[in-house]
Amino acid sequence: MTITFDDKTYSQLLAEIAPQVIETEEEYERLLKVAEFLTFKKNLTPDERKLDKLLVKLIEDYEEEHYPMDKSTPHEILQHIMESSGLRQADLVRILGSSSGVVSEMVNGKRSISKAQAKTLGAYFKVSPSLFI
Repeated sequence: MTITFDDKTYSQLLAEIAPQVIETEEEYERLLKVAEFLTFKKNLTPDERKLDKLLVKLIEDYEEEHYPMDKSTPHEILQHIMESSGLRQADLVRILGSSSGVVSEMVNGKRSISKAQAKTLGAYFKVSPSLFI
């Protein structure tokens, strides 16, 4: 099945959102809200999916420069992503299908994040699973 997108509709989305290289915290917050909306929206159109990928790339580039996390532990990264997404441990219980005890230990660094959990978290947050390993 080939998914195609409509140039006109995509152009309208680009004109409405006006994504560009992020240079300010305000622009970062604005595009982050749009990306979060698209991330949690059900049944994205191909045009919205393409815009979401672009926004995620712009956001990741900004975060790499302004919020370096390469020295953070996997559980610190998870805590940061949870905080910025407004998620609680109870939400992770549902997302991972794990017990609240396991999730609590994982979030607090008392238990390692398994490869399967990292893959699930990566897919959910649309980031590389390697962040959690």
